[in-house]
Amino acid sequence: MTFDLRALVRQREFSVLAMLLLVALYLSFASEYFLSHRNLMNVGRQASVVAIVALGQALVIIARGIDLSVGSVIGLSAVCSAMVMRATGSDALALMAGLGAGICAGALNGLMVTRLRINPFIATLGMLSVARGVALLMTGGIPVPYSGWAEWLGAGRIAGVPVSVLLMILLVVMVHIGATRSVAGREIYAVGDNPKAARLAGIDIARTRMIVFTFTGLVAGLGGIILAGNLASADPNLGMGYELDVIAAVILGGTSLSGGRGSILGVLIGAMLMALLNNAFVLLGVSAYWQVVTKGLIIIMAVGIDGLRRGLEADE
Repeated sequence: MTFDLRALVRQREFSVLAMLLLVALYLSFASEYFLSHRNLMNVGRQASVVAIVALGQALVIIARGIDLSVGSVIGLSAVCSAMVMRATGSDALALMAGLGAGICAGALNGLMVTRLRINPFIATLGMLSVARGVALLMTGGIPVPYSGWAEWLGAGRIAGVPVSVLLMILLVVMVHIGATRSVAGREIYAVGDNPKAARLAGIDIARTRMIVFTFTGLVAGLGGIILAGNLASADPNLGMGYELDVIAAVILGGTSLSGGRGSILGVLIGAMLMALLNNAFVLLGVSAYWQVVTKGLIIIMAVGIDGLRRGLEADE
């Protein structure tokens, strides 16, 4: 039995998993705090929101779309949830308001793409500004205190493990099963791989894309509630820049920008890598400006690897 390195490298999750292990190995020697229980739990908590939101982003990209608005929807959902909590004192209503705001934003993105035929990049870029602006208008730019169930979701622990990490694992398993074992999941991949063939096969492309955009809004809303709960405050600027981390996690995890291909487990690995890099910046005292540069380089590298991989597949 011969070892085929070329075939191994072509595995979409291999390169990011190898990078994850190398960064972890380096940090275990570079910082005495890295392997501490507290630090590892913080890495898991940081990865949880990115991974949760990236689950929806992955499905959108697999279906040949993209959602640039997730960072702003995180902030809007957090603000809506916190304001309802302050007005009613009801945890249930507050959670429904936050999730509902995310669903509405996602559904609007879906309607613009499927009904108005607006390019997903342009539609969600517009929503990025609209959602952030609405959040600022609602609060006047002032953070809103937030506690209750959201605080438990964001900062609570079960047997020493952050609730957000357990929720992330649960959602990853559910979405993985849904994407690989259900009819709806197969339709998402079919739409992204070849829309014309999917239409001839009787798949409702507009409905499929509406589902993935709405689901992305839902998980962005959940991410906003978790972040606000962790901080015990809903800042209208919450989630700013998260769209970069989310997209990077998805592409690093092996999801193809051209659609039709992607791994939910790969998305989890990509999110863990992004969280690990953020943690490394803090432990090693790297300037915040270099952090922004590094994230941009990671996205470029991930897209480049995807392009090279598709080139190898086309040559065969």
